[in-house]
Amino acid sequence: MFDTKKVSIEWGGQTLTLETGRVARQADGAVLATLGETVVLCAVTAAKSVKEGQDFFPLTVHYQEKFSSAGRIPGGFFKRERGATERETLVSRLIDRPLRPLFPEGFYNEINCIAQVMSYDGQNEPDLLALIAASAAMTLSGVPFMGPIGAARVGYKDGEYQLNPSDADVAAGELDLVVAATHDAVMMVESEAKELSEDVMLGAVMFAHKASQQVIDAIIKLAEQAAKEPWELNSGADLSAHKTKLKKLIGKDMEAAYKLTDKQARQTAINDARAKAREAFADLKESNPSEYLGTLKLVKKVEAEIVRGAILKTGRRIDGRDTKTVRPISAEVHFLPRAHGSALFTRGETQTIATTTLGTRDAEQMIDGLGGLTYQHFMLHYNFPPYSVGEVGRFGAPSRRDIGHGKLAWRALHAVLPSKEEFPYTIRVTSDITESNGSSSMATVCGGSLALMDAGVPIKRPVSGIAMGLILEGKDFAVLSDILGDEDHLGDMDFKVAGTSEGITSLQMDIKIAGITEEIMRVALAQAHEGRAHILEEMNKALGETRGELSAHAPRIETLTVDKAKIRDIIGTGGKVIREIVATTGAKVDIDDEGVVKVSSSDHSQIEAAIAWIRGIVEEAEVGKVYDGKVVNIVDFGAFVNFMGGKDGLVHVSEMKNERVEKPGDVVSEGQAVKVKVLEIDPRGKVRLSMRVVDQETGAELEDTRPAREPRPERSGGGDRGPRREGGGGGDRGPRSGGGDRGPRGSGGGDRGPRRDRGPRPEGNKDEGAAPEFAPAFLTNDRD
Repeated sequence: MFDTKKVSIEWGGQTLTLETGRVARQADGAVLATLGETVVLCAVTAAKSVKEGQDFFPLTVHYQEKFSSAGRIPGGFFKRERGATERETLVSRLIDRPLRPLFPEGFYNEINCIAQVMSYDGQNEPDLLALIAASAAMTLSGVPFMGPIGAARVGYKDGEYQLNPSDADVAAGELDLVVAATHDAVMMVESEAKELSEDVMLGAVMFAHKASQQVIDAIIKLAEQAAKEPWELNSGADLSAHKTKLKKLIGKDMEAAYKLTDKQARQTAINDARAKAREAFADLKESNPSEYLGTLKLVKKVEAEIVRGAILKTGRRIDGRDTKTVRPISAEVHFLPRAHGSALFTRGETQTIATTTLGTRDAEQMIDGLGGLTYQHFMLHYNFPPYSVGEVGRFGAPSRRDIGHGKLAWRALHAVLPSKEEFPYTIRVTSDITESNGSSSMATVCGGSLALMDAGVPIKRPVSGIAMGLILEGKDFAVLSDILGDEDHLGDMDFKVAGTSEGITSLQMDIKIAGITEEIMRVALAQAHEGRAHILEEMNKALGETRGELSAHAPRIETLTVDKAKIRDIIGTGGKVIREIVATTGAKVDIDDEGVVKVSSSDHSQIEAAIAWIRGIVEEAEVGKVYDGKVVNIVDFGAFVNFMGGKDGLVHVSEMKNERVEKPGDVVSEGQAVKVKVLEIDPRGKVRLSMRVVDQETGAELEDTRPAREPRPERSGGGDRGPRREGGGGGDRGPRSGGGDRGPRGSGGGDRGPRRDRGPRPEGNKDEGAAPEFAPAFLTNDRD
């Protein structure tokens, strides 16, 4: 029934299998990719015709993680996969970026690429497998895809590169890098590193490129068995005459426009030239719409040739800079008075307002993923409003681009953050782009670094970032530092590098051509190193190191560790105790399963009150020490007082005052604050307290002026007690009155006789003015 084709290779210590022909057979191309027990299905479909008037390539990539793949049910109300999560959006971009440049110019058929995680083993990450499956499905589909591409993940630990490391290896190592590449060149790089050198990063990219060749060979073997016939492309009309006419018509106008250094003035001049071209070819709009659209596309080519040619010939760029100069930089910190940390970072016509906000553990972001619930204590959010480029547009939820740029900056800063143990705060950095003309993501890195230091976050070192561009014509190329928006659009590469003075923390590369060589990457990394150092020097003029104190508006967090056995005492039944601590002191209290307690508040006195309460619960009472307490229960023989948070002790009526007290309620009332001294703790932990030896106003100990209790008198006769007396006389006790032996109870012999009348029991204490040696156990209480 199925015409299944399959290819398997040993790759990075695992078996990689690519299969087609058994699943999703109505798609143009469908591949089931398996690595270990992780399985991803990718299906590609393409429209057979182009919509009228369409002049762009509508490639859409969707990546979806199905919770059933990990044996989980989604959280939330709907209990099903819905809109794309942040991770799914990032992986969709990861797949899209290396695929898009490999379609021919002028191909405008809509293509839909859907990758779904069907099985996840918890070891082999599905993102890389989805990229491989997408490349294979594109290759089999017959669409004009100039692939295939391979991909590999690389780690770095103890001076050695690791192919496809596990999550544990990545966490313990110094690098997490993903590369997509063709046989000849690198197409895409995405990475996070712990301050690695340029040579180590380049070596990792080349290591991944070599490893990806095995994947490419496997895809080719599968295509030899199952690929569909390639599509025939319409070569289109010959527009060379139109191009010549355009050069004569608007060539000089474009040259003059691109000599204007001001972005708005330059854009106005370019738009005037474009309008001139549309007017010149207006007759084609009705007679031959497709030829008209093709001619308008040539306007962009004329622009590109003018800009690229000038850079390669003269080394001068659009705004007059040479290839290595960075635009003027301005950096300010504490830009916003109430933010915990803030910075205004401006580089040329690109600007961001970056803020840092500190919070407690309950502000962490909960992520419901294939691996279960996780919590993220560092967040970075990037916002790109339309006014930042002088346009009218959609404003609201973040776009895929916003999410991608934010994650790039997140990776750059994450490597220098302190651990949660060193700095127990939830950290949120926001970057609001207020102006943009190239590399707003790297401005976010610079502004975010300054805002973190302004907030008092003890980062290892400041981080700066720079975006590099590339102009490549044949064997001639020029690498551009700190690219403008137009240089990004008209160039061949967007190469972003972020790091500290000690090394690289993040590297990302996207290209618009069929790959770049090791030589170009080496030049770009060296030039980026110089640019980063210059930017970092300018940043240090505003703030070179973390502030010694947190913002006055930021919460303070104090940490203490308690015995695990005491955790339930702090929490109390149903959380009663911890809720009371929070409500009474105003501080937030968090406690984990290891006994680490975090107390937070912007008011230090609230923190001190909560910590004192908690210590009172977990610490043991000391005999002879005075404590603050509260009366919790009044009984006939005294009052129970709660002290040290979770402990109760008995103040016997005799220990309330030096004089006789008839009723405890005459001295104290429930809820009354009192000061007590610990007199005794019995082996069972029961506590005897005293109020009378403590000054209730100051808490100072008072001298015990009450006479000590006299010793009990010896019994008559002295010495040994002797035998029991008989009847009414001394000596042997003899039988009880009534005559005869008592005999067993209930027997007929020897009546017991009536009991003598004892009279009423005297009230008060047995010995007036003397305290009992200790309250009976049943009169005390220890409240858990």
